[in-house]
Amino acid sequence: MNEIKTKKQLPTKVERHKLFGSVEPGPRTKPEEKNKMPDLQNTKKDFLFELDAVGIQNVKHPITVPSSIKPKEQTTIGNFYFASTISQDSKGTNMSRFTEQLNNYYENGFKVDIHTMKQFAKELQGRLKQKDAELSVEFPWFFEREAPYTGKPGMNHADAWIRVKYHRENGYDIKVGLKGKITTLCPCSKEISEYSAHNQRGNVIIEVTLDSEFDEQHVDWKTVLLEAAESNASARIHPVLKKT
Repeated sequence: MNEIKTKKQLPTKVERHKLFGSVEPGPRTKPEEKNKMPDLQNTKKDFLFELDAVGIQNVKHPITVPSSIKPKEQTTIGNFYFASTISQDSKGTNMSRFTEQLNNYYENGFKVDIHTMKQFAKELQGRLKQKDAELSVEFPWFFEREAPYTGKPGMNHADAWIRVKYHRENGYDIKVGLKGKITTLCPCSKEISEYSAHNQRGNVIIEVTLDSEFDEQHVDWKTVLLEAAESNASARIHPVLKKT
């Protein structure tokens, strides 16, 4: 049996739009000036409960990171998180204010340090008109490491982060952290071997809470946490290691 194929003739685009619910535009009644447009996110009424956190995450943006060891200033990529609580009488928040403020700081040279992050959080809280605001940034931090015998330099890196929350009544909550690579002597290998127990690599993750008056100009928290991790390892990792 021969199969007969027929070609279906589709209606016009306008007819298809009508078929799926499109209607002719009516008279323009919505305001076109910004000051006349309703701000739904700032609607005030009883919305039954408060939200713990509303915001955005995984926002990648170029940043500048200061360091007390070489390279003293470096441009890298920051991964940002922004949030604030939403009070019971607020409908929501204006998400664009997070990235708008981020871009404003970038245009003025966004140097990621404790002072700037505190300023950012406090300013964001005021713009959102909520009781608090928080932000965090994670970034790769590079540092120069010299070989122990030849002194030849190479570049290592660790993953660092800063988390700052500002509350208009309780003030600041500041946390910093570091994830660095170290070398450890294998305890099992050492236990069963007379000679030549092997080493293995591992990650050390440290997070600490800072006092709100922490002075980063006198103490670079990144180098302090790195020293705490590496000084408790079997050995430091050297990217360039030569005998002569």
